[in-house]
Amino acid sequence: MSVQFDFRKELITIIPNLRAFATSLAGSFDRADDLVQETLVKAWDKQHTFQPGTNMKAWLFTILRNEFYTQMRKKGREVQDVDGIHAMQLAGHPEQQGHLDLQDFRKALELLPDDQREALILIGASGFSYEEAAEICKCAVGTIKSRVSRARTRIAEILGVEGDGDYGPDSISSQIIGVAPAA
Repeated sequence: MSVQFDFRKELITIIPNLRAFATSLAGSFDRADDLVQETLVKAWDKQHTFQPGTNMKAWLFTILRNEFYTQMRKKGREVQDVDGIHAMQLAGHPEQQGHLDLQDFRKALELLPDDQREALILIGASGFSYEEAAEICKCAVGTIKSRVSRARTRIAEILGVEGDGDYGPDSISSQIIGVAPAA
């Protein structure tokens, strides 16, 4: 009985990570919540296949990823909103520059091929090692490293980032916080 309790406890602690990953894959909180719920149901049903002492987070991310692709195959072709026209109708304009930067980043992230976006999210946002991400994606470590590198390069191109000077406060913010602006 304690094995089930430990499984449940570890499962619950990983839910926020699953939700974040699902949101990045699904693009909406509602779809992400459905995806996480389905992942948890499958994990609970298959808990006898989980080997204690192994990485439960990677195991759950693999289940979630597989479920996402299964749903995408079932759903068929989705209407693409590459220009963000539909999304702009649903969202209000951000009030601060940071929100705009984040919005630009999210748009750039959506322009990446699925495999690059997934690798970048697993490594950059979810904190997985290259080895763990490779296991989740069922590919070689070098493939993950290549995908992340190409994704970072493409994001920089899309956002027009040319160097370190493109980071940090802008000239107006610099005056307020008393820091020299980025070059």
